[in-house]
Amino acid sequence: MLDSPLKLHPSVALRPEPFGALAYHYDNRRLIFLKHPTIVDVVKDLEQHPDLQSTLSAHGIDEQQWDNYDKAICSLIESDVVVAR
Repeated sequence: MLDSPLKLHPSVALRPEPFGALAYHYDNRRLIFLKHPTIVDVVKDLEQHPDLQSTLSAHGIDEQQWDNYDKAICSLIESDVVVAR
């Protein structure tokens, strides 16, 4: 997914929480926990960059951590929180 253009699903709202955020999908009524503030920032900013890799770079995330973020974003895609654009 690193080279994929992505965005937050338009029907998803993020509510900030001390642990990260709650993502509520208004279409399917699913509630997803984003358990780290950095992943919340990345998800919010996906549409501002050409792809996931550029978003991670913009947030100063070490390349050694990119695989972890890729897995997290894949999980969010499966949950329909993040979609292709």
